[in-house]
Parts: sequence; C-alpha cells; structure tokens
Amino acid sequence: MEAVPTPKKATRGRAVSPPGCRREKSPQERKVYMDYNATTPLEPEVIQAMTEAMWEAWGNPSSPYTAGKKAKDIISAARETLANMIGGKPQDIIFTSGGTESNNLVIHSMVKYFHENQTSRGDVVEQHSPEEGARPHFITCTVEHDSIRLPLEHLVEEQVAEVTFVPVSRVNGQAEIDDILAAVRPTTCLVTIMLANNETGVVMPVPEISQRIRALNQRRAASGLPRVLVHTDAAQALGKRRVDVEDLGVDFLTIVGHKFYGPRIGALYVRGLGKVTPLYPMLFGGGQERNFRPGTENTPMIAGLGKAAELVTENWEAYEAHMRDVRDYLEERLQAEFGRVVLAQCRMLLASVGASCHSDQGDRPSPVLLSCGIPFDVARNALRLSVGRSTTRAEVDLVVQDLKQAVAQLEGQA
Repeated sequence: MEAVPTPKKATRGRAVSPPGCRREKSPQERKVYMDYNATTPLEPEVIQAMTEAMWEAWGNPSSPYTAGKKAKDIISAARETLANMIGGKPQDIIFTSGGTESNNLVIHSMVKYFHENQTSRGDVVEQHSPEEGARPHFITCTVEHDSIRLPLEHLVEEQVAEVTFVPVSRVNGQAEIDDILAAVRPTTCLVTIMLANNETGVVMPVPEISQRIRALNQRRAASGLPRVLVHTDAAQALGKRRVDVEDLGVDFLTIVGHKFYGPRIGALYVRGLGKVTPLYPMLFGGGQERNFRPGTENTPMIAGLGKAAELVTENWEAYEAHMRDVRDYLEERLQAEFGRVVLAQCRMLLASVGASCHSDQGDRPSPVLLSCGIPFDVARNALRLSVGRSTTRAEVDLVVQDLKQAVAQLEGQA
C-alpha cells in the first residue's frame, strides 16, 4: 500500500510587504467597517483552529483511522463548547449549515409534530374555527428575520399551517407578551420570537414569554391540549450579551457562527433533544448528528465554531462592555452632529441601509422599521450602523466626519 504524502504546512503569520512599500493610508483610503450585524470577521484563533483541523483532522469523522478519530474528537469538543456558551447540554446541540437551516428545521419539525400528535391522540383537537381545519398554528412577530417569516408565509400559502404575526410596540419595538398570549389557539404549536432584532437592536422579553407559556401549558395539559413550544433566534445576541437557555426558558435556540466572529455555519439547541422536545429531520442520509441532520460533518467549520464559542464564553463580559461603550459614544456623536445621513456619498464608511437579507428589495424601506412605526421616508433613508469588538472611538470620530462630508456634498448638490 502506498503511503499518503502529508502536505507541507504553510508558514503561519501575516504576509509582510516588501521593503519600501509600506505607507500609511490617507483618510480617503481608510475604510471603517460598521456592519457587524450583517457579518463579523473571523478571529485569528478561529482561523487557526480551522486551519489545524484541515491539516490534522481531514478524515471522515465516521472512520476508525487516526484522522477520522481526530475529526470526531474535534466535533465532540465543539459541541461541548457550544453547549457551555449557552448553558445547555452537549447532547442537545445539532450542527447545521447556518441560522436559516436551524430556523426552518424548527418550523417544519413543528408541523410534523402537530400531525403526529393528532394521530397519536386519535381525535381532532378543538378548532379555532370550523373553516380552518386541523392545521398547526404558529405565533411570531412582525420584525422577525426572513428565515422565520418566509417559511411561515410559505406554509400559509400552501394551506399547511396558520400563522399569527403579532405587531411590535411602536413605543419600544418589542413584541408585547399579552398580545402573544392572546393569539394562542388550541392548535398553536410554536411561539417563535427572536432574542435581539438585527436592525433595531431591541431585545425581546423572551424569558417572560417562556414563563407565561409554561403556565399556559399546565392549563392546556389539564384540558387535553398539546403544549406550546418556544423558539428564539439568538443570532444577534450571542457574543454581545449573556445568553443562557435556562434563563430564557426556551425549547429551541438558533446559533449563527458568523455573527460572533466564527465561520458561516450554525447550530440548533433543542431542550432534551428527541426525548423532551421533538425534532424531525428535513434531510435523510448517513445518520450523522443522530439522524437529525445527516451528511458528513464539516470538521474545519465546526472546529472554528467551537473556538468562536469558547472565546465568547471566556470574554463575553468584556465584549459586551466594550461594544456598549462604543455604541453609546457613536449615538452621542451622531445626535450632536446631525439628524440624517446618506450612505452613498461616504468615502470610508462600510455599513448597510437596512438589513442585508433585504438587499433584493431595491430602495424600498425595511419592513422591520415600518413595523416599528417609522415613517416611510425616514425608513427608506435609514442607515444601520453596528459596532464590533475592535471598533474604537477614533473610528467613530472618522465615521462621523465621513457622514458630515457626505451630507455637505449632498446639500451642495440640492
């Protein structure tokens, strides 16, 4: 048997410019990134973990040889690290391709669960109205990410489910708990409310929602009705604030790596996976991830996700304090300088007009902002600025100056 040659490892470290080629960038050439809610860069430790996995754990995790065992160990370690980050158990973590898959997996599982529960009971649950039929009912709010809103809308169009989109308060942007509870029907199977909004930054009252739903479930059980489960998409909260599934009280929680300086994969937390809380696969194949998400595992990406989660667990308080300080400073400077900005004329600012998931809508305003009661013309010209771990006050000053020149230029053209 021929031995497989081991590729020579590349020298780690940053590329060095040739002598005489270094120079300081002028203010016009410098770029300041303030679109961290869209995506974050990879931390160097994450890149290193991924690179080492590519070199040393290239084997199939289901194989018995050394490279395969190494891959399996890396995946197990990453699963434990993710669980530690959110205060859960490793056996309740499923790796996915990202937040969109995790959210869809929850929604489609609940449809399947509803119908299996119907069959096992041997009857039909009490109907909200005779015309609707025995369809699963979902509750969400009007500012959810498209990976929640669109699959739910699709189920409604296909007459597979019923959905209530609860409006958010025009005062604080939150989904009101009483409105959510008032929307519950006998056929309700899931309440899905994001933890933090990707455009407004508003934190939703998820712990209070879960607490009220638990109390409701006790009364439903006495009436022979199935319990309502709770899901939260925590994409925008992880790495910015403490996230603990016990405090939140949720049954499902979506994890998105590239929002906390990890790679573009994700995971799904399921409380008591397969025992306490049901989950049904959307894919069928080789049985990986205990058959809930089959397919040969992407070991390097999972290694990077685990490292990113480890950094969050170790440093979240420092991350939160820094980003809060810079955010507050940014708000103070913007309020002191002007009340409106226009992105297109900026020379160094890299940011978004609304969310990146709405980029196909042209110059139409963000539906999230409209749902919050922002006037049409204001929403259409809104600029989303989001800071990160490395954003400095000096960069804030540069951005404010950049915005001032953009406004001055536009006013000169008017």
